[in-house]
Amino acid sequence: MPKGLIVKSLSGFYYVQDRDLYIQCRGRGLFRKQNRKPLVGDHVEYEAENKTDGYIMELLDRKNELIRPPIANVDQALLVFSALEPDFSPHLLDRFLVHIEASNIEPVIIISKMDLLNNEQLAVIETYVKDYEQIGYRVRVTSNAEGSDIQWLLPDLNDRISVVAGQSGVGKSSLLNALKPNLDIETDQISTHLGRGKHTTRHVELLSIGSGLVADTPGFSSVEFTAIEAEDLALYFPEMKEQIPNCKFRGCLHTSEPGCAVKAELEQGRIKAYRYKHYLLFLEEINQRKRRY
Repeated sequence: MPKGLIVKSLSGFYYVQDRDLYIQCRGRGLFRKQNRKPLVGDHVEYEAENKTDGYIMELLDRKNELIRPPIANVDQALLVFSALEPDFSPHLLDRFLVHIEASNIEPVIIISKMDLLNNEQLAVIETYVKDYEQIGYRVRVTSNAEGSDIQWLLPDLNDRISVVAGQSGVGKSSLLNALKPNLDIETDQISTHLGRGKHTTRHVELLSIGSGLVADTPGFSSVEFTAIEAEDLALYFPEMKEQIPNCKFRGCLHTSEPGCAVKAELEQGRIKAYRYKHYLLFLEEINQRKRRY
């Protein structure tokens, strides 16, 4: 049975790439009964009499999957956040980072619209860039100014499946258009009334850029902690994770326990206060979720 990769999902159809062939497929009804849904990025077995009349017969094993955006087998996530319009949000960035870390996907932080900043604003963003680089994240900064060249980003994409995610209106589609102009992905301006971007990407699709595949995804502005447990949360903050073995008590949640190595690092300034604040907010959100259940 031939095998391929789902590169696009739209209106109930799955578009499967098998070398130079692109076959329009439907999923088997059995998948619905099994509560399984094909995702962009899935490796599949399919049957097809022609290019527009195929069926996905089997979903092969996934190494990971994301719910929002719905995609599987991702190698890395390009988390695009604007420096301005909308304002850079370390709180929202940390929410994304936790979910990406929990899915064992390598993140790359991209801060767009750097050309819009004045000197004071630039200094603030540069401090955040330094903070995240010290944690160990790859951070890239880009400009939306006409003529800006971001081809230097291509080596980050080669031979990988990457997902582009982030808040609406931060320049995700503009970034992809700059990398490969003939994509001609629809873009739109930030909504001044709502203070956030309009949704211009309405489906998930893997696009060939360089020697890699990049998913353009619908923008969204919230990520819920539905599958992360309180005792695991610190594992997804790398600077906290490395201190966990040094805590006095197993199962330390790094809030008020004595002998907490994370709190000691915080007091020494080696864990940033805003990152720890976000950890506490996420922890409370997870605990509230448990209480609701």
